[in-house]
Amino acid sequence: MESVESNISLVGLDWLIIFSYFFILVGIGFWFGRGQRSARDYFLGGRDLPWWGVALSVLATETSALTFIGVPAMAFTGDLSFMQIVLGYALGRVLLAFLMVQYYFKNEIYSPYALIGLTFGINAQRFGALFFLVAGTLGAGVRVFVTCIPLQLLLGWSVSSSILFFVCLSLVYTWFGGIKSVVWTDAIQFFLLFAGGLFALFYIPTLIDGGWSSVYSQAHSQGKLSWLNFDFSFAAPYNFWMGVIGAVVFVVFTHGIDQLVAQRVLACRNVADGRKALVFCGISIVPMMLLFLVVGVMLWVHYQNSEIPIEIPINSTGKSQADYVFPIFILAETPSGVKGLLLVGIFSAAMSSISSALSALASVSTMDLGLLNNFKTEDSKLKWSRHATLFWGLVLVVVAYLSREVESVMNAAFSLVGLTSGGLLGGVILSLLLKKSPSWPVVLGMLVSFLGMVWINSLTQLSLSPSVTELWLGFRFADGIFSNLVHWPWYTLIGFCIMLAVTVPLLRIVRR
Repeated sequence: MESVESNISLVGLDWLIIFSYFFILVGIGFWFGRGQRSARDYFLGGRDLPWWGVALSVLATETSALTFIGVPAMAFTGDLSFMQIVLGYALGRVLLAFLMVQYYFKNEIYSPYALIGLTFGINAQRFGALFFLVAGTLGAGVRVFVTCIPLQLLLGWSVSSSILFFVCLSLVYTWFGGIKSVVWTDAIQFFLLFAGGLFALFYIPTLIDGGWSSVYSQAHSQGKLSWLNFDFSFAAPYNFWMGVIGAVVFVVFTHGIDQLVAQRVLACRNVADGRKALVFCGISIVPMMLLFLVVGVMLWVHYQNSEIPIEIPINSTGKSQADYVFPIFILAETPSGVKGLLLVGIFSAAMSSISSALSALASVSTMDLGLLNNFKTEDSKLKWSRHATLFWGLVLVVVAYLSREVESVMNAAFSLVGLTSGGLLGGVILSLLLKKSPSWPVVLGMLVSFLGMVWINSLTQLSLSPSVTELWLGFRFADGIFSNLVHWPWYTLIGFCIMLAVTVPLLRIVRR
């Protein structure tokens, strides 16, 4: 029987749009690279970026390929319950804007981990930086992998070839232009991403008999529009309490402590601009996520009624990879020209994730680990900052390749971040509340928090759970004993509590 995938093709207009977009990205990188004079310019944009540009960049990063591809997949296989987490995201951003941004501008810092160093010393700062580098690399690797799905479908490229293509292209403009090129390419990419989602929202109902009314009636009758669940549970994938508690704490980390977002806030001109950027993101994330969830529901209705079935790829563990659904639809069932624009939307989301990770990893590894301390001139510091960007590009290629068996990119990426997020959040919060203190209690607390979260995440015995799925380097995100007890939005809060439980008593002892 003919399948949807057999209709995948592009025409000359689609290719023209795609290559024009790639050319523009590289041009932006060269343009902003002209004025780079120091590591401060490279990593902070001279702290002269407008708040609205930073806000669009943050939105592009957080609504990246994970959103464009992963969120529709969540609704395709489930319902709209992820919106409960999104509401927590919005609340967390607003709280963060008024509780933490002011601390970023009290000193000349390049990352939130420098705040740990101001209170607990350079060793604690470097340990926190290493924590971010580990989790940031693993999470970014999953994001890089998901960007390769369209190229695999369209050209039949191998995973490794697709990864190399995207990372190398992102490296070009990030290597030359630094954070400025990342922010302004992100701003362009956000509009492309949003336009792609809007097109899908209005186009898919035209393919369904009965249009919007049919979409609503079928989705409603099958529970696809359900989104509120007030039952308190650590195991349920999404519930209201997970959103207002777990997701809020998670966002305080991702937007206040995680360098992927914090670096952009640090590039704002002042505290007021940093707050505006985060509040704007908090308001905008709700309609953005709802848009892509609804697209996923529409895709489900469409393929329930389509005469041509869709064949969802299966990974080596036998799990279906629903993340392929939206890319397959774009490549097989959208008009020429529009198809190219939608692919550009996916590619833009992809490269926003990669460039953000490259810039964040390079800044933390050079500034927080002190790798530039031995260089005296600004030219040499700038040169080695760019070398660090290249190094992390190579690392992401390797990690992304190892991520190829992931069943759900959303769950995998956020679970990996959750391994270190609680410990880092605890370190930064304590640094803001306490005076000068020894570093070892904080370091020990972060380490115990990390080990505890790894244990919760991955301690699964095959003999007790034969259906265990190894999704990434032995970590198990779906079928394991403990992942059935604790879902990833709780990880940051649990890790935070573990860190405080270890560190606070030790600090009281050493301060006596």
